[in-house]
Parts: sequence; C-alpha cells; structure tokens
Amino acid sequence: MTTLTQEEIRLEAALKHEAHWRRWGPYLSDRQWGTVREDYSSDGTAWDYFTHDQARSRAYRWGEDGIAGISDNHQRLCFAIALWNGEDAILKERLFGLTGSEGNHGEDVKEYYFYLDNTPTHSYMKALYKYPHQAFPYTQLVEENRRRNRREPEFELLDTSIFDDNRYFDVFVEYAKHTAEDILIQIQVVNRGTAATLHVLPTLWFRNTWSWGGEEIKPILQKFDHHGLSAIAAFHPTLGKRYLYCQGETELLFTENETNTERLFNFPNATYVKDGINDYIVQGRETVNRDSGTKAAACYLLNIGAGETRTIRLRLSDVPNLTSPFSTFDSTFSIRQQEADEFYQRITPFPLSEDMRHVQRQAFAGMLWSKQYYHYIVEDWLKGDVTAPLPPPDPKRARNHQWFHLYSDDILSMPDKWEYPWFAAWDLAFHAIPLATIDPDFAKYQLDVLTREWYMHPNGQIPAYEWAFGDVNPPVHAWAAWRVYKIEQKIYGRSDRIFLERVFQKLMLNFTWWVNRKDVEGRNVFQGGFLGLDNIGVFDRSAVLPTGGHINQSDGTSWMGMYCLNMLAIALELAQTNCVYEDIATKFFEHFLYIADAMNHIGEMEASLWDEADGFYYDVLHLPNAQQIALKVRSLVGLIPLFAVETIEPETLEKLPGFKKRVEWFIQNRPDLTRNIACMKSEGVGDRRLLAIVYRDKLRLILQKMLDETEFFGDYGIRAISRYHAEHPYIFEVNSSQFRVDYEPAESSSGLFGGNSNWRGPVWFPVNFLLIESLQKFHDYLGDDFQVECPMGSGQMMTLREIAAELSQRLISIFLKTSSSDRPVYGSTQKFQTDLHWQDLILFYEYFHGDNGAGIGASHQTGWTGLVAQLIQQFGEDKELNKVPHLAFFYYKNV
Repeated sequence: MTTLTQEEIRLEAALKHEAHWRRWGPYLSDRQWGTVREDYSSDGTAWDYFTHDQARSRAYRWGEDGIAGISDNHQRLCFAIALWNGEDAILKERLFGLTGSEGNHGEDVKEYYFYLDNTPTHSYMKALYKYPHQAFPYTQLVEENRRRNRREPEFELLDTSIFDDNRYFDVFVEYAKHTAEDILIQIQVVNRGTAATLHVLPTLWFRNTWSWGGEEIKPILQKFDHHGLSAIAAFHPTLGKRYLYCQGETELLFTENETNTERLFNFPNATYVKDGINDYIVQGRETVNRDSGTKAAACYLLNIGAGETRTIRLRLSDVPNLTSPFSTFDSTFSIRQQEADEFYQRITPFPLSEDMRHVQRQAFAGMLWSKQYYHYIVEDWLKGDVTAPLPPPDPKRARNHQWFHLYSDDILSMPDKWEYPWFAAWDLAFHAIPLATIDPDFAKYQLDVLTREWYMHPNGQIPAYEWAFGDVNPPVHAWAAWRVYKIEQKIYGRSDRIFLERVFQKLMLNFTWWVNRKDVEGRNVFQGGFLGLDNIGVFDRSAVLPTGGHINQSDGTSWMGMYCLNMLAIALELAQTNCVYEDIATKFFEHFLYIADAMNHIGEMEASLWDEADGFYYDVLHLPNAQQIALKVRSLVGLIPLFAVETIEPETLEKLPGFKKRVEWFIQNRPDLTRNIACMKSEGVGDRRLLAIVYRDKLRLILQKMLDETEFFGDYGIRAISRYHAEHPYIFEVNSSQFRVDYEPAESSSGLFGGNSNWRGPVWFPVNFLLIESLQKFHDYLGDDFQVECPMGSGQMMTLREIAAELSQRLISIFLKTSSSDRPVYGSTQKFQTDLHWQDLILFYEYFHGDNGAGIGASHQTGWTGLVAQLIQQFGEDKELNKVPHLAFFYYKNV
C-alpha cells in the first residue's frame, strides 16, 4: 500500500473532522465591486452602481476582495496586502481593471499577478504581484481602451511602458500553516529596478456583517504589546479569538470597515471609515485610530536598493501570547514546501520534462487559488436592507427574482476571481476534473452542492451564473460527476457510490426539466438557447429571433444525447449493487435512441440537422410559416454530436442480465430507431458495445473537416469556427438587416453577450477536452483498423487514439517553451518571452488565438483552462506505459 504524504494525511484529517485544515484558504475574491450581489440599482447596471473608485470607501454587503489574501471559510476575518509606492493617488488594496463598458472587448483586469503554488488544504501557498515604481496609469488605461474599437487590440498595462527598465517590485506572498489554525505569513519584496521606497501594509479586517440591520454583535480588533512585538488581537462572536503577530518595527493603524458617507454621499461620517488608512498614508490626514477598530494594518516603510530583497514576517494564530512566534518560521516553511513537492510528485510520478511539470504545477495552483467564499441570499437581496439603499421597487423586475430560494454561503470554485468572481455551472463542471486529481472530496462537493435544494430551482433547473441564473448552460453535470467518480477510483482506489447516487437522483430532476422545457415540439430535438457558446451563432440564441420562430439546435440536441449516455453510464454503475437502477438505465438507453434518431432522421416534413451533401451537422431555423432553413455555419455546433458516445464493457452486460435482455428486445423490435446510429447490436474491440449519434460513415465525414488545417484543425487545437469562413463569411438577411458570421481567431468584433468572449474562431479548452475523450471512446470500440488521414492532405494515417493524443499535445504546447524558448501563450509580448523574471510565469487564459495560440480573454481563467493539468497527467501516464505516439506536429515544433 502506498504511504500517504503529509498533505494526504491532512486531507484525511479534514474529512474525518479531526482538524479543520480547510477553514483558512485563499477565499477572498479578486473583485467584489461591480458584481450583481453588490448591485441595488434600478436598472441592473452592476458595473456602474459599485465602481472601483468607490470600493476603497464603501463597505461591501456580500463579500470582500484583496490582493493575494486569505479568509476563514465564512469570511468573517480577512487578511491581504496593501502597497503604496509613494506615487499613486490611492493605496493598492485591490486589483484594477476595466468594466464592461470601458473595455473595447468587455471587462478586463489590468494587473500582473500570478498564482505560483498551493496545496489542497492550503498548508502552503505562494502568489506574486508585480507593482510599478511609478504612479499606476489608471486614467490612461481607461481612456485609451475606451478610444479603441472592437477590431483593435486591447491596450495593456505593459503597453504603458510602466515596466520599462524593470522599474517595479516583485511582491511574493507566501503562507505556511503550522497547524490548521496557526498560519505563518511571509512577504518578500524584490526591487527589480533602481533604489526605491515602498510602504507595505499587511491588513487584517472583519467583513461588515453588522451594518445591515438585525442583531449582529460587532467584532473588534485591538492593539496589544507582546514582548516588544507589535500585535493585533481579533475577537469575533462566532470565530472566536485570533492574534496577528508582526515581526520588526511597525506602526499599527486602525479604522472601521464602514462606508465613508461623507466622500460618497456628502453625508457626515459617524465613525472612522473604510478608507481611513488610505487617507492617512497617502494624504497624511489623521483618519486612523491607534488602538482598535474593525480594520487594521501594520505599516512597514521599506527603502529597497536596486536588486535588493526585503522580507516581512507575520503570524495569524489562535494561540495567545506565543513566546517566540518567529523562532521556527524558516523550518516550518521549509517543511511545508517539501511536503508540497512530495504531494505533487505522488500525484504525477511520471517521466515529464521540467517545463511540463512546471506548467502543471501552476495550473493546479491556479485552480486552488481560485476558490472563493461565495455569499448570496437572493431573498434578502431582493428585499434590501433597512440601512442600505432599497432595491428596485418592483422585485419582479429585478435580476434573478425567480430564484428567491437560492442561498449561497459556500466555498466555490470560480472561473476567474476578477473577471468572473461568481460560479458558472458548466465552467465548474470542468473545474472538477483537474481538482479531482488532487482533491476529490472538494471536487465532489462542488458538483453535489449545485444540485442541493438551496441552489437547484424547485423545477429542477441548475442555476447558470450570477448575471442570469435562469439562463441555460450545457448539461455537463452528469459527465463531470461520472468522470470525478472514475478519477478518484483510479488514483485513490475509492468508489464513492454515495456521492454518485446522491448527484444522480437530483440530476434525474434536472434531466426532466430539460425534456419538459427545451423540446418545443416534443420531437426529441432541443433548443436550449446560447448554451455557453455566446456569439457562435448567426443570432443571439437566447433572445427572440428577428425572423420569429425557433432554432432546432444541433448542439442542444447533441448535449442531451450526451446527457442521456452519461446518466446511462452512472445508472449501470449503480445497478451493480442495486438492481432498481437497471430499469432506469433502460429508460436512458431508450431515450438516447429517440434523440439520436431525431438528430439523423430525414423525413418529408422535417429538415434534418444532418446535411448529407456537406457531411456536417447544422442548426435549423424554423420560421413561423413552417419554412425550415439550415444555418450553414461550420462551427463547434456541428462537432458537438461527437460528444454523445459511450462504450459498454461486455462484463457489465453479463452482470446485468435484466438490462441486457430489455436492450436486446428493444433493438430487435424497433429497428426504425437504430437505422442511422451506432447501437449495441454490433460487438466491437474486446466485445464492447457502442452507443453514439455518429457512426462510421458520418464520423469519417466530420473528421475530414475537423482534421483539415484550413478548417478546424489549428496548430494549437480545434477552432470554434472553421477557417473556411475567413474567405466565405456566412450571411443571413432578414427585414433589410444583415446578420453574418466571420472567422475571427482572436477577440470578438461583436457586442453579443457583452463582447468579452469569442466563439467565432479561437481555441477553447473545454470543448477540445471533450473531443479528445470522444475520440478515445470511439477508438476503444473501433480499434486500430479504423484510421483517418491526419492532418488532412498529409498522407499520414492515424488511429483515433493517436489523433486524440495529437490534439492533446497541440493544446499542451500552447504553454510550453518551443525550440526558440518562446511560449505560444504569450504571442508577441516580448516581456513574457524574453525576461527572466517573467518567462516562467504562466497565465491560463480563457481562450486562445485560433492561428497562433496566444492567450485571449480573462487572464486567470484557470477554471476550465486548468484542464491542461489533466492533459499533462494523461500524457505522463501514456509516456510511462510507452503509449505516446511520435506525432509530427508536437515533436517537430516543440522539441
């Protein structure tokens, strides 16, 4: 039996409630302002109602933000760093970025910060923030980006020249837990340029829970002397007592986490206020208390020479009167760092290059740093607070008013804690896959909690995302639950059937919601709306169509086919120990056949989603006059049918004779439903059976387009739209208006869905990941005899497993150094390509340029782009087993 690492022992202790190792973590948001939760405007303009400029002065209602910060799991007590270079007009307490209306491509963070390391219990964490010597160019960033149009690139912080001549500080923030409640904090400041002065203000504060009415007891921070050290005692009615010990000479400053009503609303302040420390440091005003408050900072004034490093040490502990709080500081940090190394070596013991291991480690770190305390009680939000501005007068017009039951008080995995600091259902499903590799219990909780009654709507719908809980994301929850179950089984040898059954039962409700709400004509052809693919279609698929009527969606129908097969796989697993699930498995088998038949059926009155002439799937527009028009955009919409595939092992059928008998009866008696699809009639490699919407002939035709480098197959993955549309845009005219789809490999030129995401050409990790899995499943059934030319026109024939490996390695190569030491992810940004202090810092972008692999969109979208960690994991496993094929692209371009 493998000996557990210390980190695994801590995880086990947390699971058994022997020690609360998960209580403290990186649960602060990177941005709380500009969110729906803080928006009480009458018109729902969240970006404008609570701005970055107000954030330093205005108390938050629902959460807190900070730089490289931590909090407890209910965000009662928070810690983060603040900085001042002597030039800025305000303290650097939070990350700055453009709002949706300011950026020429929507919201966009304009800072450089990196998540370098983390462990599942947060026993060791490390982050980096790069802070310029000169005044931060807030105004320049806003004005220049506002001036640019959607076809121009974004104006980035590096473009302002503020980092020229290395005039900046690298501020490293590290945490090492001595015990579950005793946290060592180290702040290392490296001056990369000429001599400069820096104020470093480690800040401790309570989230404001007392200003909104009710009978909350106000907590307090107090100064106390401790053997010549500066120290702060924190007292909270439910968290208890904590103590912050500060090494070295420092001034302690106190204020209250209360709104500065005088600055914002021209109304006199009744007490010290949230920006009191800011005004004291920056403006020299006497706006702080000296011994107590609900927000406090230790002020360190550092004069740092060129290339010099200065270190600040603190300790946040539940132990009062520690005799020597810093005596074991170095040894504890060293031990936790070593334990982190041992844990990740245990997870990935495979023969990987150092660069690949480095990318995977930072991907995992980003996944863990992207946890956030997410608090949102919709009923309370709709009612408003006695002491705060009232919500819109008509609650029925307020955002999410139909979700009054939603009550969130959880640690959730965020897509990006600045750009998307709120859960998104289908994003979270993909997050769970790499998280399951390092922390299956947390991954399972993420999937379980969204199906619980305080999230899931009583009608069975899973909330989509904060801006519109009632919108529709692709139904990938069952897929994620099944994958997490199998990952835990494979790596840790555990089969958590209780988790699987709990989620399955709730997903039965969700599946029924889909069938009842998104099949307009009752023909097993689904609509669904935008389905997470934002601007991929000709029209906004979530809005009323300019033509009237509705769209039968190739992707909506295919997602439901995939959902059926995921539920079938889970039911067959549960049936191993409970025969009741054999009946449910049969139900999903039959329902899949109906959906697959609807996808492929060609009738006199019904336009098929499959276009025989093109060998591709398209959406079909149904007009009010009964006319039907195929919307011939070559996009992921036509590839998503590949996702609906599942193999069944012969031993599974032998163990479940009742299911096998009913399936065989159905196949023999309903040949009309199996004529156009792969079904369980034929045995494949190893006597496996296959269920799929797409079978041999259609599969080969689709792959001819998917693997064509002039269409979908890019150097860095499958493009969301075929490059064919670069010279052949799709144009649809209605009512003298023209709607068109062009191939756009980078940012979107359209404002559809805010214009901050683009599905018209770039490479997206989640759909590429599902394509890889689908190809692997097809290979498991079809075997090595089924080969396809890859890339098309190359003359090189590959099996489907080799194609999956090729695609996987193209995706991985986005982040790896090439033979010229460049990383495709950073495109032409020379600072990241050539500077020793930048080139090994990895950002995991939201999506990637369809032609050159450069990162685009949200820069810390470690969420689903973190899937690269799982791809590297699979690559390592295959390499250890000598199963990695020597594929042309990866080896010629990246070795």
